[in-house]
Amino acid sequence: MRFGLRELIFMIVLLAVPVASWWYVFQPRNTEIALAKIEVITKQNKLDKLEEVAKRIDDIGLAIVQGQIAVELIEAKLPNKQEVDVILQDVWQLADQNRLSVKSIKSEKPVAAATYMEQPLKMKIEGRFNGFYQFLLELENLPRITRIHQMKMERMTNDNGSGSDSYDPGLMKAEFTLSIYFEQPPSIASAE
Repeated sequence: MRFGLRELIFMIVLLAVPVASWWYVFQPRNTEIALAKIEVITKQNKLDKLEEVAKRIDDIGLAIVQGQIAVELIEAKLPNKQEVDVILQDVWQLADQNRLSVKSIKSEKPVAAATYMEQPLKMKIEGRFNGFYQFLLELENLPRITRIHQMKMERMTNDNGSGSDSYDPGLMKAEFTLSIYFEQPPSIASAE
C-alpha cells in the first residue's frame, strides 16, 4: 500500500474534523452549559431566599393578625368616659368590702395618649394590711385596665410622741395614684 499525497490530505481532513468539531461545536457548548449551570445555581439561591422571605411574610401576617386581636382585646377593656365613674364606684366598693377606709380621692387632669386617656386619681386609704392586700388583688381582677403607681405605705402610729402605739400593729395607711384608662372621645381624637 502506497501512502501518497492524496492519502495524507485525507488523513489530515479526517483528523481535522474531530478537532474542528471540538473547537467550534463542543467547546462553545461546554462553555454555554457551564454558564447555564452557574445561572441555574444563582437563580436557585434567589428562589431559596425568596421562599424564606415568603415564609417570614406569612409569619409576619400571622403576627399582625395576632397583634390586631390583642389590640381589640385591650380596647374592649377601655371604658368610655362615662364608665369611669362606674369603675371608681367599683374601686370604692372593693375598699369597703375589704374594710378599708377611703380618706380621700382627688381627681387629676386626664392625660392624653395614643388612642386612649389616662385618668389619674390620688387616693388615701387606711385599714388593715391584709385587707389592703386583698383590695389590690381584687383591683387587679377588675375587667378594666387600671394601674397603681407612686405608692407610699406606712404603718399607722400614734403621733402624740408618747412612744406607745395605740394602734393595732396590722393597721396601715397608703397613698397612691390609681390610673384608670378610658377611650378618648371622638372630638379629641380627631383634633390631634
